[in-house]
Amino acid sequence: MLKSIIIDDELKSRETLRKMVTSYCEGIEVLATCQNLKEAIEAINTLTPDVVFLDVQMQGETGFDLLSKLEDIKFEVIFTTAHSEYALKALRSSAIDYLLKPIDIGDLQKAVAKVEKKQDIHFTERLQQLLQNLNVTNSENYKLAIPTSDGLIFIKANDILYCKASGNYTEIYMIDGKKHLVSRQLKEYEDILNTRDFFRIHHSFLINLNCIKSYVRGEGGYVVMSDNTSIDVSRRKKEAFMERIGSRG
Repeated sequence: MLKSIIIDDELKSRETLRKMVTSYCEGIEVLATCQNLKEAIEAINTLTPDVVFLDVQMQGETGFDLLSKLEDIKFEVIFTTAHSEYALKALRSSAIDYLLKPIDIGDLQKAVAKVEKKQDIHFTERLQQLLQNLNVTNSENYKLAIPTSDGLIFIKANDILYCKASGNYTEIYMIDGKKHLVSRQLKEYEDILNTRDFFRIHHSFLINLNCIKSYVRGEGGYVVMSDNTSIDVSRRKKEAFMERIGSRG
């Protein structure tokens, strides 16, 4: 039986999630619910949970603040959040599990099942990357966690040349010529990278604007990347694309 703790500053949210876990998730029990970081730290140290449901944004505090205060994290974390696109991008880029409020029962069951199967053996490493990314959002050191058959690799966003949609997968082409095939849709990487000098010029391509060698005019035109790959700009994206590259001086 997995032991869990729910941390959320809203009573209704805590009780709703507690009832959902109790009613719909077998093999897991809720030992405590906490409304702030002080209560959470005491509960974690006393009850040694296997998994913590952690609200991202609390009054004057965040779930990230809690994790940074703990010396040793020996439990899985499932983040819960109703907003904060900034936090969502950090969670996505680090491949950390999260649930969007209002929480869907099916999503909750899937998240708990992953913990039960102990699939997430690299959680500590990814959590460290998450906390780093929260502190270096505008830094050249910003990294993405890329799932592979062996675990995870971390790549610098600035080292990505372009990303290409391939059904439900994304092909990530690197400046050094390497390529990664990832079981995530291109839209997820667009959400993560669109404020970091990346632009989706076509429904199948997200490019690093810093790696454009030239732009050739046409109905939509096309760009030539630093590796000499030519990529079409869709007609409906052309105006926004020209504004974007023009605003970069």
